[in-house]
Amino acid sequence: MGLPKRRHSNARTRKRRAHDALSLPAVGFCPHCRERMLPHRVCPNCGHYRGREVIKREET
Repeated sequence: MGLPKRRHSNARTRKRRAHDALSLPAVGFCPHCRERMLPHRVCPNCGHYRGREVIKREET
């Protein structure tokens, strides 16, 4: 199994890690209540998913 002959410099290591930054999650809007929600999930505000009420929510 191969081993490195010399250590990698900090610049070389940081160049490799330049693409490891976290990105913001994709967020859409619920077509029923217009609240922000994650795609392919039940809306946490109104409980609708794909036009149907999946979770019963009490209206306040």
